[in-house]
Amino acid sequence: PPLPRRNLHGETSPSNKSVHSKCESIKLTSRIMQRLGPPASIVDRPLTKGRSEVSLSAFAFLFSEIVQYHQARASSIGELETKLEEAGHGVGARILEVLFHREKGNRREIRLQGILQFINTNVWRCLFGKSADSLEIYNDDEYLISDKTLLVNRFISVPKDLGELTCAAFVAGIVKGVLRDAGFSAEVSAYFSTVEGQARPRTNILMKFAPEVIEREQRLGS
Repeated sequence: PPLPRRNLHGETSPSNKSVHSKCESIKLTSRIMQRLGPPASIVDRPLTKGRSEVSLSAFAFLFSEIVQYHQARASSIGELETKLEEAGHGVGARILEVLFHREKGNRREIRLQGILQFINTNVWRCLFGKSADSLEIYNDDEYLISDKTLLVNRFISVPKDLGELTCAAFVAGIVKGVLRDAGFSAEVSAYFSTVEGQARPRTNILMKFAPEVIEREQRLGS
């Protein structure tokens, strides 16, 4: 039989049949890739619902780290609550975009009652797995969302030197972020109120809307 060809380095050269087989394989792979198209990037993938549950211990650990991070950079209770609120703004903006896309078909709320119900049900279920306990009207420009067992306060033990601290300021920031990006300017704050027969106080999220929001609502209602 004929001896195999060798190149200058003494390596055996592949046969014509082997080279032809490899070329055919490359052509086939190229045709498949052209038919399938380029791989989709993460921004092109659909926003599927996915898993809606997060480990409670993981959330508690992460939120504890958030509080401690801002506590180390705050000089007073008020400043700490402000930092927690600001941290929630971005979360609220992202939740608004995702939920409007998934559950509203990208239809925006333009009425005050609609956006309040959206926060009370859709946003609360996304964040805490349930709707808020109540949605109340204080005045024409003030509304209140109440929750008896708000998750961010469940595992929080406030030291005596921070006795007036409410970590629900983070949730107030989320609500403010949702309202702001939805076009409903408002000042949002969180505070506690005692409930008869309940060991832990109720958490209240107070929303005071800007005059232009109330004027727009009156025009739409007329």
